[in-house]
Amino acid sequence: MSQFSTAPLLKTKMVTIRDIICNGECRHKSDEECAHRTSLVYPYRGVFMRHVGRNDTVAEANQVLFFNAGQGYRISHPIEGGDACIDLAIDESMLEELAPKDQVQSGPAFAFRRQRRRIDPRAQALVALLRHGLSRNVAETLEAEILALTLVRRSLGERTSHAAGASAGRQKLVDRAKLVLSSDLARRWTLAEIASEVGVSPVYLTQVFQQVEATPLYR
Repeated sequence: MSQFSTAPLLKTKMVTIRDIICNGECRHKSDEECAHRTSLVYPYRGVFMRHVGRNDTVAEANQVLFFNAGQGYRISHPIEGGDACIDLAIDESMLEELAPKDQVQSGPAFAFRRQRRRIDPRAQALVALLRHGLSRNVAETLEAEILALTLVRRSLGERTSHAAGASAGRQKLVDRAKLVLSSDLARRWTLAEIASEVGVSPVYLTQVFQQVEATPLYR
């Protein structure tokens, strides 16, 4: 049985949207894969990790991940349950117009500088609106294209998204806290319990999480 299932939701000259579901059976790093096109990936259920070189990224519903064309990566699932994501690719000329210059690498080929950005609740709501509208065939093509552009714009906006500016060590600490929370979503965690699991004080954890994610840990 394949670990992945892919459902095409929309394909026009401008936008391609797919719903990708993974059962998460592979807990270790997968074989290296290569992105054939630049796309924005929005997890909406579960957690997985993407490994690009020495850079490890926890993918969860508060993030958008950037997959650059030609970039190698590996995937692992440290938490049971698998994951589900929306993969959104738009015409590169439009992506160049939407993406702020400081978020794009210099060079002849378009590529994002960072692996991910945190998105706000409205962007997450747009992901859900697109997915439900297209999967149930109630969203018109024009509506879906405009919603997709709005989602990309919001995902890249300085006021509606956030790129972590902390050190690699602090980012890893925050990612460990995310994995702890994701390991038991039904549990009513206390701050002391989470801090104990990641090996730091509650005060330090709240300070670092706020700095890295620009949102409080409880959110």
